[in-house]
Order: sequence, then C-alpha cells, then structure tokens
Amino acid sequence: MRRLASCILPFALAVALAGCASPRSNFYTLNSAAKPVATRADYSVAVGPVSVPAAVDRPQIVVRLAPNQVAIDEFHRWASPLPDAISRVIAENLAAMLGTPHVTVFTQPTAAGARYRVLVDVLRFESALGETANLDAVWTVRSTKDGTTRSGRTTASEPVPDREYATLAAAHSRALGRLSADLAGAIQALERGQ
Repeated sequence: MRRLASCILPFALAVALAGCASPRSNFYTLNSAAKPVATRADYSVAVGPVSVPAAVDRPQIVVRLAPNQVAIDEFHRWASPLPDAISRVIAENLAAMLGTPHVTVFTQPTAAGARYRVLVDVLRFESALGETANLDAVWTVRSTKDGTTRSGRTTASEPVPDREYATLAAAHSRALGRLSADLAGAIQALERGQ
C-alpha cells in the first residue's frame, strides 16, 4: 500500500501542476504595407520620438469594451514597445513612399544628420475587436536645413472584421500607412519649398 501511495503521489502532483500552467502568450507586430515608388530621393529622414497614450503604452494589447471601459489582455501582447513599433513602421513606410533608403528611427546614430525630422504624438490608439482600429495623431515635420516646419493631424479608422488579434494588428498597420502618407506629403512639400 505504501508503495502504491509513493507512486500515485508524484503522478497526482504532476497532474495538479500541469493544470495550474498558464496559457501561452501570443505576440503581434505592426508592419509596413507601403509599395516602393519608382522615383528615388537622396535626402534623409529621422522618425521620432513617437509618443503614445499611457493607457496603451504597455506590452499587453488594450482592447476597448465600451466607451469608458477597456480590457488589458495578458495573453495577447505587442512584440516590442508600441512607440518603437510605430516609429519603425513609419520609417519603413516613408522609405518606400519617398524612394529614399536614408530613413531611420531617431534613436539610431545615423539619425543625427538627417535632413528632415518627424515628430509624432499619438493621441488615440484604440483597439476594438470585431469593430475598428482607431488612430489619431498630431505630427510635425521639420527641415533641419532651414528650420521650416509643416504640422498636421491624421485621424484614421480601419475596420476589424473579426475578433482576431492578428486582424487588429493589420488594421493598425493600415492606419499607420495613412499617417505615413500624410507625413510623406509634408516632406515632399518642404522639399519643393512650399
């Protein structure tokens, strides 16, 4: 009987511990979707810093449940800090949209001598599964050559047709594409001297 108890006890303990194991976390990224243009530009652009609201500046994806209620999902997370991911996607989009390989994120050493500096303050980065991904950002593009600036505001709402987090991340990526297009237009206008 003792021998049977000594065999069953470790097995029961292993089963109990397996039942307490937490679910696996899933990680998501934002991606550039911009198509490269045929024309080439030789100027350089530094993107950043990018700020985001404190409510979403966390590894977990924050999902809106109601107008005044959100949920922080412990098992669906951003693969990198949100400000870094947004900066990277904007830089990738601008490189494609402007036709210049000289687009960097501000924290990189190569950003120091950039011809244009892009600053973005994200006011709203809202996620609603099965509904929309909303982006509202104010931005400034500054020429480091003569100090002239162009400022604007981009508001984008992209549909999220299902309740999948990957679909939500893709919708946010499309919204950032719209922001990037506005930034590219501002840089081109400064380049033309308008």
